[in-house]
Amino acid sequence: MTGPGARTVGNAVAVVVARDGRLPAGADEAVAEAGGAAVVVGTGSEQGARALVGADQVWWADTGAGLRPAALAARLAPAVEGARLVILPASPDGRDLAPRLAAALRRPLVARAIRADYHAGDGPAGGPRVRAMVARLDDRVLLPVDIDGPAVVTLVPGSRSVVSARTAAVLEPLPDDTRPGADPPDPEVTAILEPDPHTMDLADASRVVAGGAGLAAGVDDRHAVRIFDLLAEVAAAMGGSAGATRVATDAGWTGYERQIGTTGVTIDPELYIAFGVSGAAQHTGGLGTPRHIVSINTDPASPMTAMADLGLVTDARGLLVELGRRFGVAGVDDGPPPDAQPVGRSEPGRA
Repeated sequence: MTGPGARTVGNAVAVVVARDGRLPAGADEAVAEAGGAAVVVGTGSEQGARALVGADQVWWADTGAGLRPAALAARLAPAVEGARLVILPASPDGRDLAPRLAAALRRPLVARAIRADYHAGDGPAGGPRVRAMVARLDDRVLLPVDIDGPAVVTLVPGSRSVVSARTAAVLEPLPDDTRPGADPPDPEVTAILEPDPHTMDLADASRVVAGGAGLAAGVDDRHAVRIFDLLAEVAAAMGGSAGATRVATDAGWTGYERQIGTTGVTIDPELYIAFGVSGAAQHTGGLGTPRHIVSINTDPASPMTAMADLGLVTDARGLLVELGRRFGVAGVDDGPPPDAQPVGRSEPGRA
């Protein structure tokens, strides 16, 4: 990747797709794993490039609304082929683009890695080698993967820490080095629909409303499920998506795909609202850096309240029910059914 006044891409580079200037979850980690070099494409790409943390060299190009992964891969291939290791965040757009870019570059793809490194001279006959680590079986098994030669890798968000760069990144427009020929076929985009807050990937939600053990304290599992269903409806009414702590998912009150934490989903929303979440380290380790945090808890000294910009010391379930009424959510009730059996209150240190 060269051009007037431009620096040449090094051995590793991250490729990030921005949407209206907003970066996907895991963008900064992919750039850090690539050593600070990045290419940002999509809409609002220059704005997204300026928002990267830890980057020292960024190329950007606005490629229009609606991801056309095959055409975009054809354009990117000549620009990044000098990099032996190309890393994309394992976000929805990254997962769409990565296999097509790997095919355009004629390289293997390592999907959902938690680490990736380039090693010069480690391969056969002293050639290059890419070494990656992938997690499988719900992160219970770590598998090393060695590629003799260059590779494309998608990196799971939350896999590593990010250190801010000491100096501002050098930003340059991406040179248009597209090889001649017709664009490869892509699905025709007829409309871009906003995601359903009930089912959208938590990692992509800009607002997350989460529930912990304190939200269902003193009720049986059947009623706890209804409370977390109400949480999802209230979250959707607020334009957000519902999350939960590990205690809640292990109890079966909501699905495991809603679990936030070091063993669940890593998020980085604009707004995070915690209902009855104590703030255990396992949970807060997956929070990223939300711009605003609101905690609703009866314990004013809970770690979650200490982290919050706004702490409401009140009954989390009562406030959730009142919000449900005000938003007109169906099925709101005042308390547990007559046959509900207490399951105990949340214990210190439980999320």
